[in-house]
Amino acid sequence: MNAPAHIDNLRLPRWLLPTDWPLHEGVPVLARIAIEAGRVHSVRPMHGTDLPASPGWDAAGRLALPGFVDAHTHLDKAFTLPRMKEVRPGLLGAIDAMLADRVHWTSADVRERASRGLQWAWECGTTHVRTHVDWWEPESLPMAWPVMAELAQEWAGKVRLEQVSLIKLPLFEDAAQAMRLAKQVKATGPHSLLGGFVHSTNWSENALRNLLVAAQACDLDIDLHVDEELNAAAVGLQTTARILREIGYEGRVVCGHICALSAQPQAQAFATLDAVARAPITVVSLPATNLLLQDAVTGRTPRQRGITLVKEARERGIPLLFASDNVQDPFCRLGSFDPVEALGTAALVAQLDEPFDTWSQTLCRGDWLQRAPSASNPTLVGAKADLVLFTQADRHGWPSRTASRVVLRDGRVTHGDATPFFPK
Repeated sequence: MNAPAHIDNLRLPRWLLPTDWPLHEGVPVLARIAIEAGRVHSVRPMHGTDLPASPGWDAAGRLALPGFVDAHTHLDKAFTLPRMKEVRPGLLGAIDAMLADRVHWTSADVRERASRGLQWAWECGTTHVRTHVDWWEPESLPMAWPVMAELAQEWAGKVRLEQVSLIKLPLFEDAAQAMRLAKQVKATGPHSLLGGFVHSTNWSENALRNLLVAAQACDLDIDLHVDEELNAAAVGLQTTARILREIGYEGRVVCGHICALSAQPQAQAFATLDAVARAPITVVSLPATNLLLQDAVTGRTPRQRGITLVKEARERGIPLLFASDNVQDPFCRLGSFDPVEALGTAALVAQLDEPFDTWSQTLCRGDWLQRAPSASNPTLVGAKADLVLFTQADRHGWPSRTASRVVLRDGRVTHGDATPFFPK
């Protein structure tokens, strides 16, 4: 049975439920989801006297989430690690290894690897992927850029693919060139964003300002790699927030990594986060890659974790997402394009309480990346019935034992064994 009319006794996360949703011993009661024409028609609490609906499934208390958003990936680099030789530890060593490999890329090579990544994302339940594409050329499009645009068209209706130009900051030093770059990105289509690599090794406030002003002039959203380092003197994030306020930028802005916050004095880091909350800027944390790249020295156990201040960001109401980042390339030898895996890493390294009821929101809120602001109280009603049901995990241990799952798209099973949900 591929298209249930109802799914009964589902355990949904607290953040997804109305504030008046009934509790039992402090835990949200189970839900009944009705599905019509591929969309969620209603969500209501199950009562003790309710009988399982027919035709439908009985989830028997199993956990469920909406489809995932993987807000920061690198499809152009994915799966290149097996052909690498020795890679020096740390971010800059990984960049050198990638540049050496990049000269051998072909469109077919990039397409095959990126398609494999999208297939993995599709299978795990992701509905929205944002990929950064390395852009080192001042006058021409990188080879991978049109490949991603083609894949965005091919995967439309299955996975929403957005592409970000990952341009090194010095290429924005000249205002006219910054505008040319922004116009090239704009011409790609509405799924493209202007981005840059902002780091203390290439720091220029003038170049950053030109980037942001060009994005504003071309009505482009922005997604930046910022302060991906443990240098307490890094000021990329705080400068971004200030310039956005000065120019009156009104689009969507995402800043990824921002590891330097964890190395700064508390007063400085908190002042920057306060500015980010006012901007506003969405923060994307990449726990696996940052654990592997930050404080990386051959033959020495790392002393610092490299993850940004996720709890402090959440306390300030800053939109926050966890994402996969690099997968099986010199930046991260691990990964599977499964955002749940990223949250599992974050739950350990950042000591997150209640990962399912509280922090799972960081995997599911694609509206943070889009122009239209979200409702203050998220709801499934009216949305596409894109759901991920976990057949073995429980709320105490989640995201452990999450490999076994059933993925629904438009209410139909696309991946996994739905047999456990059939009525006995």
